[in-house]
Amino acid sequence: MTVLVLGGTAEARELAADLHARGVPVMSSLAGRVSAPRLPEGEVRIGGFGGPDGFAAWLVEQQVTAVVDATHPFAERISASAVTASRLTGVPLLRLARPGWEQGPGDDWHWVADLGEAARVVPTLGQRIFLTSGRQGLAAFAHLTGPWFLVRCVDPPSPPLPPKAEVVLARGPYTVASELSLLCEHGIDVLVTKDSGGAHTSAKLAACRDLGVPVVVVRRPDRSGAASVATVAAAVRWVLGIR
Repeated sequence: MTVLVLGGTAEARELAADLHARGVPVMSSLAGRVSAPRLPEGEVRIGGFGGPDGFAAWLVEQQVTAVVDATHPFAERISASAVTASRLTGVPLLRLARPGWEQGPGDDWHWVADLGEAARVVPTLGQRIFLTSGRQGLAAFAHLTGPWFLVRCVDPPSPPLPPKAEVVLARGPYTVASELSLLCEHGIDVLVTKDSGGAHTSAKLAACRDLGVPVVVVRRPDRSGAASVATVAAAVRWVLGIR
């Protein structure tokens, strides 16, 4: 069998490593949006498939037995293509989706539907904004001339950016101590993030809780259309069941 794992997430790498160690032929597909991605074990391909039809043709050509979509919770396009390609080819598809973050005591969270709504909300909460929502969505904030933004991303972002912005390039995981230091150093009074889930980047939420900083959280998009599990172990069991 050949298993295709979609995504450059920590869960995707863990799944590929587990399957590779078991002798299961696995190929990981990365979008190629990060200049120096952390490569998983096993075979790796980088780039798109040319839409759902191209994806379906590729699955048939490569004789893929099963697909595990372990992409980022906000990678809507590739997940939709995977659902369509699975239906067209009959190749089984599983979604590996880590649980979202849960608001706890002391958290001041403001849930929004998308980055456009986040841009409307943040000026009502503060004027020194920490943007951790990814470089591809920065255009949603480019029209805000009043607030100052600290923008954190892995690779340098492309315009448009907010006129008052400082960019810091960094890759997680982060610690609560380092996040506290960053928030205090820059006088941050609002955080903007997507509900990515997982412990890899959750330290900023704990830091905001400690400092009483409000957090604007973008809800996850609907990712229905495929069976879903929340853990790598469950995904491994699903794959081995197909064998």
